[in-house]
Amino acid sequence: MDTESTYSGYSYYSGRSRGSHRHGERSRDRHKTRSKDSRSEKSVTINTPPAEPLLGDSAVRGEQVQDDNWGETTTAVTGTSEHSLSQEDIVRITKDLEDSVGLDCRRYFTLALAVILGLLVFLTPLAFLVLPHLLWPEKLQSCGTACEGLFISVAFKLLILLLAVWALFFRPRRAGLPRVFVFRALLAVLVLLFVVSYWLFYGVRILDSQDENYQGIVQYAVSLVDALLFIHYLAIVLLELRQLQPCFSVCVTRSTDGEIRHYNLGQLSIQRAALAILEHYYCDFPVSNPALLSASKSRAAKHLAGLKVYNVDGEFPEAPAEGPGNNAAAGLVHSQSRAMIAAAARRRDTSHNELYYEEAEHERRVRKRKARLVVAVEEAFTHIKRMQEEEQKKAPGDVMDPREAAQAIFPSMARALQKYLRTTKQQHCHSMESIQQHLAFCITNNMTPKAFLESYLTPGPTLQYSRDHWRARQWTLISEASVTSGLKDGSVFLLRCVDFSLVVTTKKIPYIQMSEEYIDPKSHKFVLRLQSETSV
Repeated sequence: MDTESTYSGYSYYSGRSRGSHRHGERSRDRHKTRSKDSRSEKSVTINTPPAEPLLGDSAVRGEQVQDDNWGETTTAVTGTSEHSLSQEDIVRITKDLEDSVGLDCRRYFTLALAVILGLLVFLTPLAFLVLPHLLWPEKLQSCGTACEGLFISVAFKLLILLLAVWALFFRPRRAGLPRVFVFRALLAVLVLLFVVSYWLFYGVRILDSQDENYQGIVQYAVSLVDALLFIHYLAIVLLELRQLQPCFSVCVTRSTDGEIRHYNLGQLSIQRAALAILEHYYCDFPVSNPALLSASKSRAAKHLAGLKVYNVDGEFPEAPAEGPGNNAAAGLVHSQSRAMIAAAARRRDTSHNELYYEEAEHERRVRKRKARLVVAVEEAFTHIKRMQEEEQKKAPGDVMDPREAAQAIFPSMARALQKYLRTTKQQHCHSMESIQQHLAFCITNNMTPKAFLESYLTPGPTLQYSRDHWRARQWTLISEASVTSGLKDGSVFLLRCVDFSLVVTTKKIPYIQMSEEYIDPKSHKFVLRLQSETSV
């Protein structure tokens, strides 16, 4: 029987055991292949955008170089079930549903508590005024002119308090925070304790004794409304005015491309500072484009793929599990690693030339396709002007709608726009429907070709694109300190989503000492004296 020697960490086996071992390996390989195929047949994408992308999804194509004639050479490969789900997808969907249900329950529970507390606050002064008339009306003294004037005061103060509470507290929620807002919870507890204290005093001193002085009862209700107005003023100071003065400068860095922005924030907790940063992020940061990072990854993979290690001595005999063979195997692995490192170091000297020429070639292609796109769009808008001049001569019923005009001229610029978006890796950000809507908008408002192209030549903020890129994004706040604690000098926290993270570092704005230097206005004056010439 022929013996086959391979380099491994296992001991020698006989021919029979070796044959059975090879048979077991082949069966395991077939089992792995079947399991891998079954997993690939079950993996699908569930959350797909409603609008079909203009150039296809870049995530599906990965890092492959796309052909210019993509529309003529596109091949659809099918082989998976549209309704099949893997175990990982089921677990993820279940977790998302549990999180969403928990957030909705907490949101509605908080809203219910706020409504109950608000009703208690506004009904308490009215109850103070109505209960004496219901329980002991025959014992009450008559209400004079001053008492009736207090009725008007209570009515208007309650109306002002109602409008103020509505304006400050009943605003649309901007986000769901992980923890309770400390100052808001403190104010709610303060109001609850305040109203309960008034009710206890009212029950002991007025209800039990059945006080006959109705004017004093009305004044007691007025004092409650006045105190509630002062608490509302305290809420304005704590919730709105306290954070207006800038105290910290935060540096926000996106982890994928290193995009940096700086913002000034006031006295805020970490979770509310994170909310303010995210609101700025959607308006200030350009949209995240992971496809732009694929060039460096493919370049590094190409360099590593070009390195191979050959064994000039042929195959190594199989070594036993324990013995000098293991030392020989370790030495071989180390020598191969050193060879790989030395080859990579030698190729490092020439890699910058490849990078230089690749970037120069990419910039040349971008400029070329940008020029073609500009010319195509200008010709299309020129055609629109001719169509408008012709439509002015037609009957009012034959005038073309801006939507129809956009659909008519879009094919003339579609190919140039496709090539440019594919070259600049923006194909996943713009769908055909969104481009036609933008074109119809520009035609309706009589915009120039440059105004139409600005959305595609310059990457804009995230809110400029469709809601699929930002609406359903969930952020996770990661911080060593408690998220309800305030910002401090040197605080660092992360805002993480699926594709990237925002790293936030905090620096305190330094104390500025200014001095005054007085300059005497008379020190700037001078006198010009002219000497008269004497006659000769």
